[in-house]
Amino acid sequence: MSAVLEVEGLNMNRGSFGLLDVSFSLPEGCITGFIGVNGAGKTTTIKSILGLTLKDSGKIQLFGKDMDKHERELKNRIGIVFDEGYFYEDLTMGEMKSVLAPAYFYWDNAEFHKNMDRFELNQNQKISTLSKGMRMKYAIALALSHHADLLIMDEPTSGLDPLIRSEIMEIMLEFMEQDGKSVFFSTHITSDLDKIADMLILIDKGHIILNEDKDLLLDTHGFVKGDKKELNEHTRSLFLTLRETTYGFEGLTNNKPAVYENIASALIEKPTIEDIMLGYIRR
Repeated sequence: MSAVLEVEGLNMNRGSFGLLDVSFSLPEGCITGFIGVNGAGKTTTIKSILGLTLKDSGKIQLFGKDMDKHERELKNRIGIVFDEGYFYEDLTMGEMKSVLAPAYFYWDNAEFHKNMDRFELNQNQKISTLSKGMRMKYAIALALSHHADLLIMDEPTSGLDPLIRSEIMEIMLEFMEQDGKSVFFSTHITSDLDKIADMLILIDKGHIILNEDKDLLLDTHGFVKGDKKELNEHTRSLFLTLRETTYGFEGLTNNKPAVYENIASALIEKPTIEDIMLGYIRR
């Protein structure tokens, strides 16, 4: 499977925060969830990939080409959705579209109007009057209107109600039904990725912690409950996180076979993506 995006040795130091040798790749035809708590480095990484924040070092390739050398060509193949929007508030949605459309080689007005109708958006409405959910739908309508091959979304569901979040998930799945499409989805709301993500990348304090197939991660990790009497120096070492109470313990392991072998009373449940994320951050 070819990679649509390859990031190698990305470094950026801004005093109190930076990116530390960030490296990962996105397989074509996958929805990749980019997870981490607020302030972990998700937005900074995405802005560095897009050239909106200057990197100190590192190599970025999109569709097999160097981003620094082919920026204009490659950005035409990317649809970008930011949490903040970055639109001119005093313009209408139609006027804002007219500002953005000339930047893309393959802008499709018919596709734009189809998306606006689907999301029940009126292009004569001023951007300043839009709700958070309407702004996000408008940003997606723009991103889907120039036949992008890679959709990069930075916290698109943050602050939205469950219904709109569900609609955005459906839009991504429909986008992926087309051949050669890929999605890079940054979020701290990991429940959004439970049903749609193929791959997961975890970043914490500017450093990549995990880059794995989602189903494999969920299969190899377990949320364990058991009798406190089973804990000793060896069995405690089998856990990423461990909470002990008077009556027992519960913890996250990435070594289920060893837990089964060493803890007779162990009850092992399937973890959530959030359990795994917090387990690696808190370990």
